[in-house]
Amino acid sequence: MADSGEPAQRDVLLSFLGTRATVRKSGMLFPQNLPERSWERIGTDLRELVNSSAWWLADWLIYGETTYGWRRYKEAIERTGLDYQTLRNYAWVARRFEHHRRRDALSFAHHAEVTRLSPAEQDYWLRRAEQQKWSRNELRRALRAGLAAQSDAAENPTGGADERQEAPRQQVTTLTIELSADQLEQYSQAAAAHGLPVDKWVARMVTQVLDTADRRVANKRLA
Repeated sequence: MADSGEPAQRDVLLSFLGTRATVRKSGMLFPQNLPERSWERIGTDLRELVNSSAWWLADWLIYGETTYGWRRYKEAIERTGLDYQTLRNYAWVARRFEHHRRRDALSFAHHAEVTRLSPAEQDYWLRRAEQQKWSRNELRRALRAGLAAQSDAAENPTGGADERQEAPRQQVTTLTIELSADQLEQYSQAAAAHGLPVDKWVARMVTQVLDTADRRVANKRLA
């Protein structure tokens, strides 16, 4: 899906160079006799450009982090003017969707809504959103309703063993860790040394600590 969208994205950029409008870094100038349909088309193109730019920025950031090392986040903040959390959110979404799983008919925000789900659940809800032509908010409401229904069904099972939910269910727990700038720099450097993004490196370290604690408890019981 991503490959088929690349020529269209280039066309979006090139369309601004024609006679419909003049694009400058600080604005856009329109001819006095611009047809209404052309004005509408420019709005559609701008929407596509804004959506694609989120993916482009995320992929650019991930490439810099994995190719050039942990310091690229500092560079990205300086280059883009965006804060660290915004950049991390972009990259977090992009990492959870390989290029072939991204749906050109849906926005970056649609994909962000389902990032906490399993890949099978992500594909299910994005497919429904594309088929139903849901907005981001409509997808959010449908997703909340679907997860609530699954939770009720789990707490009050009434069907037989052969009944199945159309969308698979997975419980997700989110762990938030607050870091100082110095800690972030230190952890980023350690993660880069292992060839990992910061979030995956931290998850690995937490798992190792828990495994070590479990072994110590088991050894004490055997002693």
